[in-house]
Amino acid sequence: MRPFLIRAAITIATAAFATGPSGAAPQAQTPQKPDPAFEKVTDDPQLPRVLLIGDSISIGYTVATRKQLAGKANVHRIPENGGPTSNGLKKLDDWLGESRWDVIHFNWGLHDLKLDAAGDHQVPLDVYEANLRELVKRLRATGATLVWANTTPVPDAALSPPRKNSDVIAYNAAAKRIMDENRIAVDDLYDAVRPRLGELQRPANVHFSDKGSEFLARQVAASIRRALEPKR
Repeated sequence: MRPFLIRAAITIATAAFATGPSGAAPQAQTPQKPDPAFEKVTDDPQLPRVLLIGDSISIGYTVATRKQLAGKANVHRIPENGGPTSNGLKKLDDWLGESRWDVIHFNWGLHDLKLDAAGDHQVPLDVYEANLRELVKRLRATGATLVWANTTPVPDAALSPPRKNSDVIAYNAAAKRIMDENRIAVDDLYDAVRPRLGELQRPANVHFSDKGSEFLARQVAASIRRALEPKR
């Protein structure tokens, strides 16, 4: 091949590599910032240790709860979305680790009650209740003061995946029976947020706005303060 033809072929190949097969210049991938809720917490040894267990609702209020309790407690959370009770049974020992916890604030429910295409719950109510009893038994064995957060309301809207608020009420009632039997305090997030749902919850969504997560964090922090009081 003649030299000028070789140079032309190299130029064409370089241009094709730079633009990609579609001819458009490739865009640099912006790495996603890690969620600050999962940042490692360095303990102040003079302060009590608190563990938050829960789903994406709890992820939303984790950072604000830490701020509310700054200087009063080391607030950790599990390193993932807690999901349904079935996930909790598999991973609870890993989440608890070997360290001592003074207070564990926990919730399961929103994933258990979600519906599949056939209209079945991910975890049926009777199985949810049995799972939750076992989880409470294992949590009590830690010696920590336990605080149960009931499940927040589901809006009357087309949701994906589908959920019904009547199921939230039923699953919360089952959980309340277990907490009463075990004398575990209930952080009633359901009733706290219900009157202001239109203001604090995202439209047609089970999740909350930043303002809503801040509101929930104040409720959570207050319940943790009450749980810590006897320990002081």
